[in-house]
Amino acid sequence: MNQFSLASKVVVVTGAAGLLGKNHVQAIISAGGEPVLIDINKSRLQSVVKEFNESYSVELEHFAIDISDENQVKTCCENILLKFGHIDGLVNNAANNPKIEMNGVNEQSRLENFSIKNWQEDIAVGLTGAFLCTKYFGAAIAKQGGSIVNISSDLGLIAPDQRLYEKSGLAPENQPVKPVTYSVVKTGLIGLSRYTATYWAKQGVRCNSLCPGGVENSQETSFVTKLTSLIPLGRMAKQSDYQGSLVFLLSDASSYMTGTELTADGGRTAW
Repeated sequence: MNQFSLASKVVVVTGAAGLLGKNHVQAIISAGGEPVLIDINKSRLQSVVKEFNESYSVELEHFAIDISDENQVKTCCENILLKFGHIDGLVNNAANNPKIEMNGVNEQSRLENFSIKNWQEDIAVGLTGAFLCTKYFGAAIAKQGGSIVNISSDLGLIAPDQRLYEKSGLAPENQPVKPVTYSVVKTGLIGLSRYTATYWAKQGVRCNSLCPGGVENSQETSFVTKLTSLIPLGRMAKQSDYQGSLVFLLSDASSYMTGTELTADGGRTAW
């Protein structure tokens, strides 16, 4: 079981103050690692750090930066190396969560109406941010080897089932949908994982994608019912369901696994 240990490992987590980000951090701490938290939302980040510091009697390093800004990422990486001397892991978790907006007319989530502004913002965080973090933190990892985990999605493997979001009484052209950027970002992260895995293989860097399914988070009952009917295990994921998968991918337990996808979706993509 020592293969699952992250003792002495410094692991950078982006989007660390978000729903899954907090659970990623908790998993790393529980496995003995040293997570470094990154999030653009300073107040939320400080609140999360305070919570962990009190619960685990730790002093977590954290940075409130915009990962789509190269200078901020570069400076952050330099500061982490000054503090710890090495970086052993990276979890590219940060992403915008494009909203399904229902206004009954010219539904903005639909492809025909999706704005270039929203497209650019979502791509900037989800893909450009992951690229920049890989460029700097990944290069630091390549100095001694380690693991990068890109948080993709089951929707990086399959198309969203837009029937899940249908609302009665709305015309087809006004029905809300899962925005295009979600699929593009999550699919792009899988490509980034494969590229990185082969690019730094000789340096001992492994890179894989974790493809989680939907996480239960107070969604409408009708949505949960429709989604769970598509999942063989008959439920959405709990917030903690991906902790074991993340530790596995970051640790030596997955030492012969790189450039691939670990799918944890309750079996949805098996149907």
